Amino acid sequence: MSTAIDDDLWSAVGDPTRRRMLDLLLADGEGTATSLSKQLPVSRQAVAKHLGVLERVGLVHATATGRERLYGVDEAQLARAIEQLATVGAAWDARLQRIKRIAERIQRNRRS
Repeated sequence: MSTAIDDDLWSAVGDPTRRRMLDLLLADGEGTATSLSKQLPVSRQAVAKHLGVLERVGLVHATATGRERLYGVDEAQLARAIEQLATVGAAWDARLQRIKRIAERIQRNRRS
């Protein structure tokens, strides 16, 4: 599994409405644009557009059920997103530790 950062994936999960949709789909197992729109402060059409973005990056998959499409979370792609987040978090932790050491060194030099 690649740990390269996927900008499209992060752009997709950067939107709070899409993150909330993922939360709802994970909690419920699956859902339609109609069922999700009843739980969100956006229209069914907006939900459908958000689902399209999530589907393009592979975070959700859809199956046709009559006139609606039933969406579920792609757990493998979600695991990839989580792995990427851990990678980014570790890199930022290392950067912040270096900044902290530099600031402490400057503070010690000022006291001397």
